[in-house]
Amino acid sequence: MAEGEDEVYENYAWGVFKAANNPPPAAKRGEETVYDSAGHRRFQHLACCLGILCVILLGGIIGVCVHLTNLTRDNKNLADQFGNLKQAYNVSESNNTNLSAGVQELKTRIQELETKTNNLNQKIQDMTTNWNELSISQAQWSIDSYCLGNIDDKCQPCQFGWVEFQSSCYESNDPYWKTWEEAREDCKGENSNLAFAHDSEEKEAINRLGVYGFWIGLRVEDGEWKWVDGSDLIENFWIDPPDPADGHCAVSAQGGGTWSSLNCNETRPWICQKKALMLSV
Repeated sequence: MAEGEDEVYENYAWGVFKAANNPPPAAKRGEETVYDSAGHRRFQHLACCLGILCVILLGGIIGVCVHLTNLTRDNKNLADQFGNLKQAYNVSESNNTNLSAGVQELKTRIQELETKTNNLNQKIQDMTTNWNELSISQAQWSIDSYCLGNIDDKCQPCQFGWVEFQSSCYESNDPYWKTWEEAREDCKGENSNLAFAHDSEEKEAINRLGVYGFWIGLRVEDGEWKWVDGSDLIENFWIDPPDPADGHCAVSAQGGGTWSSLNCNETRPWICQKKALMLSV
């Protein structure tokens, strides 16, 4: 190569080398800076979007977990309520069964009571019939006792053996002796009671029959003389004042006078008294 050519080549190579080592022009550097800034911003935007998506996804996951927890709790509550309702239903079924059995038992008892009531009504009806028949028979016997056996075949105010005075009939039971209570029961058996007097005429009638001191219907009750019809003795001078203790009864005076007081458990004859039969003329 010629000397001139060598010099040109060196200058050219040096220029190329320098051109390779020199920085790029300002315009080119600006383009690169703009390019780098836009990419960085896009990366930031993308990262931000990804972050937001992650937050949203995390929130959704948390919400789903909370919702699942609530659903699980609600499901457990519903299961418990269902169990309670089922238990209550079983109890109700058991109570219904027991009530049905109780109702059936009550129906059976009602039927038994109705049967017993019908039987009792039938017995009452039979007893009423028998009582009516007995009453008719007794009434007929009473009428016969007042009317039959008399000399003139006419009914009398008093039965045979009884003494009439005013509107009453009297019967003395002598020589039989009984206690005051036994004597009273005997009088009741003849539809009468022990004799009682509310005026002096009745008192004298009793005394005429009670010659030996007969039981009459007067005794001490609560420290007072009382007649068997429940009335008080008005004429206190007819008998001595009663003993403080009960258990004393009166006997008619022998032939008249003041009545005497004896222990009711002693025995004496007695006088019965009842209403005379009212006869129409």
